[in-house]
Amino acid sequence: MRDYWQRGTSPPSARGGAAVPLENNTASGRHCAKTTRQLQPTVTGIREEVKLTLPGCMAEPELLLDSNIRLWVVLPIVFITFLVGVIRHYVSILLQSDKKLTLEQVSDSQVLIRSRILRENGKYIPKQSFLMRKFYFNNQEDGFFKKTKRKVVPPSPMTDPSMLTDMMKGNVTNVLPMILIGGWINWTFSGFVTTKVPFPLTLRFKPMLQQGIELLSLDASWVSSASWYFLNVFGLRSMYSLILGQDNGADQSRIMQEQMSGAAMAMPADTNKAFKAEWEALELTDHQWALESVEDDLMSRELDLDGMFSKELPSGIF
Repeated sequence: MRDYWQRGTSPPSARGGAAVPLENNTASGRHCAKTTRQLQPTVTGIREEVKLTLPGCMAEPELLLDSNIRLWVVLPIVFITFLVGVIRHYVSILLQSDKKLTLEQVSDSQVLIRSRILRENGKYIPKQSFLMRKFYFNNQEDGFFKKTKRKVVPPSPMTDPSMLTDMMKGNVTNVLPMILIGGWINWTFSGFVTTKVPFPLTLRFKPMLQQGIELLSLDASWVSSASWYFLNVFGLRSMYSLILGQDNGADQSRIMQEQMSGAAMAMPADTNKAFKAEWEALELTDHQWALESVEDDLMSRELDLDGMFSKELPSGIF
C-alpha cells in the first residue's frame, strides 16, 4: 500500500479495478493526496465509489450558522453598542467642565493672532504701517516677542483638584461602561459563533477573535460573540462621526489613543516657544504692497452706468 502512495497511484481493487492517479489538493495549504476511484459494476449493478485520503489530511467541515443567531445575537450586540456610545456622548457633554483661562493666557493668544494676521494681510496696508507693527513685535531691544518671557508651571494632579475630577469623569464615562456592558454581553451571549471574516487568518488571531470559545479545530476566521462586541466598540467610529459629529464622546478608539499617548494629561503649550516661532516667521515676512496700482486699474476699466438708472424703482406701499 505504501508503494502505491509513493508512486502517486491508488491500489487496484480485488474486483478488477485499475489503479487511478491521485489528485493533489493544496487548497488547505498542505500537500494532501485525495482520489475518487470508480470500481467496476458488481453483481447488483451499483457502481461503488471509494475516496482515499492521505493520513493526517482532514477536510475541514464548513459551518452553517442558524439564522436566529443573526436576529438574537449579532444585531442586538450592534444596537446595544451603538446606543451605549450615544448615551456616553451625551453624558460626557453633561459632565464636562470648561477650562478656566487666565488673563495672561488670553492676552498671549490674542498677540499671536495679531501677528499672524499681520503676516497674512500686511500687503493691504501701507509699508510704513506694516513696519511700525513689525517693529512693535520684533524689535531686537524692546520688542514684544523679545522682552516677554512667561514662566511655565507644569500642572500636578496631586495639587490640582480639577485634574483629578476630570480623570474621574473620564473613567466613569469611558472605562466603566465598557467593563459593565462587556461583562454583561460575555455572560448573556457566551459561547456563540456570530460571523466569519471574508479572508483567511492565521492562528495568532484566534485569541483576539474567538474569546470565550476554545476550539483548536475551529478556523481563525470565525468571530465569537465577545469579540464581536469589541469589534463594534472600535468599528462604529464612522457611524458616530456621521450622526454625532467629528469630535464626539462616543468615539472610544480616539479616547483610548489620547489616554495611551498621554494627551489627557498633556503638558501645557510653551508660550515662549510659540513667541520664538512667531518672531522667526514675522522676521522673514517682507512687505509687498498689493494696492500699488489700484487707482490706475480702477480708472482704466469701462464702467457701464447707462442701465443703472434706466429702470424705475418700484415704490413701496405703506
